[in-house]
Amino acid sequence: MSEPSLTTSDFTEQSDPFNLFRQWLEDAGSSEPNDPNAMALATVDPDGLPDVRMVLLKGLDERGFVFYTNFESAKGREILASRKAALCFHWKSLRRQVRVRGNVEIVTDAEADAYFQSRPRNSRIGAWASKQSRPLESRFALEKAVAEYTARHLVGEIPRPPYWSGFRIIPVSIEFWHDRPFRLHDRVVFTRDESNDWSKTRLYP
Repeated sequence: MSEPSLTTSDFTEQSDPFNLFRQWLEDAGSSEPNDPNAMALATVDPDGLPDVRMVLLKGLDERGFVFYTNFESAKGREILASRKAALCFHWKSLRRQVRVRGNVEIVTDAEADAYFQSRPRNSRIGAWASKQSRPLESRFALEKAVAEYTARHLVGEIPRPPYWSGFRIIPVSIEFWHDRPFRLHDRVVFTRDESNDWSKTRLYP
């Protein structure tokens, strides 16, 4: 396993949160046994009750963090209602955590189409077959739906379902956390103002 690219003291000196995040994600790619791009996604329902689940980061640039889903799922409906969400990355092997909070926009059709076509064929079939988050009478019912959509798309490209696309979390804050002895952890939060400039603040652990 390669050594992390940044020491704790290095990360507190960084001025660009996206560059720092990319470096930490690259480190995690060498140390995490499964899905270094896994992130907890937090939303709220219409009653304000929080909800959280694991999803996979599928895109990152200076605009924000992108993942894809069925918009008719619980998380899809909750995000479309509030247009706000939070993320948490935890890399246990590195003793690091990153928290992201922000507003949400829908990715372009071109972005969603390109990512959908990059998925394995069976995953594209599954996007059509699964009525995500809704009651399922039996495993057989799901397997039957998969068989039906497989038969419909024996040849050629599988189009993206109209209810399936991506969300981009546009961060207003990104917090980096690194484990230190005796719970005296290092915490640095980057906050974006209305001019899209970032300010950095150290936090007590």
